[in-house]
Amino acid sequence: MVIEGNRVRIIPISEEDTDDIIYWRNNVRDKFIYRDLFTRESHTQWLNSMVKTGKVAQFVIQIKDGRKIGSVFLRDIDYHHKKAEYGIFIGDTEAQGHGYGTEAAKLILEYGFKELGLHKIMLRVLATNERAVRSYEKVGFRQEGYFKDDVFVEGKFEDVIFMAILKSE
Repeated sequence: MVIEGNRVRIIPISEEDTDDIIYWRNNVRDKFIYRDLFTRESHTQWLNSMVKTGKVAQFVIQIKDGRKIGSVFLRDIDYHHKKAEYGIFIGDTEAQGHGYGTEAAKLILEYGFKELGLHKIMLRVLATNERAVRSYEKVGFRQEGYFKDDVFVEGKFEDVIFMAILKSE
């Protein structure tokens, strides 16, 4: 299922996207809680154990000129409690800051609420990643919790903000 927006489309991830995903994710890993280097093996395992089993709905973000620039996903999909965790990365540096991520976020939120029947979509973000927090707020995510020294990243403890959006919002 390809989901079309005004300036981007999101396309289900495939094995052919592996090299791009590895490059993009490693290019922005300093913004993430989990910063392990992505490899072909780790990504293939992710595809097989998470995406192909339906635990993750992952898409590649493509701008209308055909260039692929990143990925957006819903992970840990819980159909019983009707919730999932949101994630995104724009790994193409030239595409950052142009609103493509905001549009991709809106598309996958609509997909999660309408197609997957979710009630709540949440995310976790490092408190120091202010740019990401602003981006999430633009599409309707609101802070639900602030966890001091919640994760140990690169030799120091970091605060984590939990944000969420409900279908009704």
